[in-house]
Amino acid sequence: MVRDFGIAEVEADISSYAGYVGSSYMLGRGLTSIPWGIFADRYGRKYAIVTGLVAVVVFNTLFGLSTSFWMAVSTRFLLGILNGSLGPIKAYASELFREEHQALGLSTVSSAWGIALVIGPAVGGYLAQPVQKYPHVFPKGSLFDKFPYFLPCFIISAFALAVLVACIWLPETLHNHNVSDESHEDTENEITGKTAQKDENLLLNWPLMSSIIVYCFFSLHDMAYTEVFSLWAVSPLKLGGLNFTTDDVGNVLSISGFSLLLYQIFLYPSLQKVCGPVRLAHISAAVSIPLLQIYPFIGLSPGFTMNLLITTASVLMYCLSATYMTGLFLLQNRAVEQHQRGAANGIAMTGMSISKALGPAGGGAVLTWSQKRLDASFLPGSHMVFFVLNLVEALGVLMMFKPFLAEKKTSPSQQIQ
Repeated sequence: MVRDFGIAEVEADISSYAGYVGSSYMLGRGLTSIPWGIFADRYGRKYAIVTGLVAVVVFNTLFGLSTSFWMAVSTRFLLGILNGSLGPIKAYASELFREEHQALGLSTVSSAWGIALVIGPAVGGYLAQPVQKYPHVFPKGSLFDKFPYFLPCFIISAFALAVLVACIWLPETLHNHNVSDESHEDTENEITGKTAQKDENLLLNWPLMSSIIVYCFFSLHDMAYTEVFSLWAVSPLKLGGLNFTTDDVGNVLSISGFSLLLYQIFLYPSLQKVCGPVRLAHISAAVSIPLLQIYPFIGLSPGFTMNLLITTASVLMYCLSATYMTGLFLLQNRAVEQHQRGAANGIAMTGMSISKALGPAGGGAVLTWSQKRLDASFLPGSHMVFFVLNLVEALGVLMMFKPFLAEKKTSPSQQIQ
């Protein structure tokens, strides 16, 4: 899409401009995630989710109709500002289940997010430029000829509209009760064994903030990886890429998304029962580091072997990412009470969005730089971009251990074994 806008002077600069488009959405979301979280605490999770879906329908459609680079950046930025649904969705998922099943509930969020990050680019790869790929279905001179990237955006917006309609039957999990009878409130507290608590300063809640900081590092890594993988895969062999077509990338990501779904349904529940969600997060984050560093060597393999290896590596990376993200989701939602859970997730979304705004731009810039140093003696070409990604991942792994990462203390009966 950026190539067709004609804004990049040389081919190697396309990655940087594509990164700016990806970052604009996250920048917009970073500016408004906390207000959306407070909105969800006050008016309910459902209303925040519905508003975000409306924004997707409108601005994702406009993005597909972009005729210039700056229109594309603007529509993505506005979508980010008005789409604050992910934080309320995480709060919603944790409130649907008893504590012993929260890991499974929150894993659905991380798996849905991971699958979307895979299926979204796959849809783009298959349906972008339909007049060139499917000339018998989409003739020249049609709407899809003038706007070659509108079809995938239209499909996604139509799906969001269907989800928006389905939200009519979505139950609300936030229950605010105005009790005027103090004696009744005291009696209720005695029965439940709870005492009334005032709003605490979430910024001073170290179990919450430490998990958010780690979450931000991994978000930066995952978003940069997502951006770099597609751009690196379609780069020509002379620049250290795989010379994949957009269909090839779509195939790899589609298989990764389907495999992630199977992993979350059949394998993750058993693994988290054995290891616990937090310990499992430690293991998965550490394993992802050596896996990522072998990517440039996969590009040296011939034909079918290269396709098989890169698909396998992609499947493993997405499964590992979903695993450690689920553990961090769990820590964040356990660190606060329900009446502040929307705001807490809003803070997490703000930090994550800022990190993910830096991810595409930073990943694209590093990829561009690495493709200009193919003859370097130290980490030449694509070896450098994956090394930089691993540095960020390694910092996140180190911070996942005590004394930095703290867990909220709970009674023995509340802990998940």
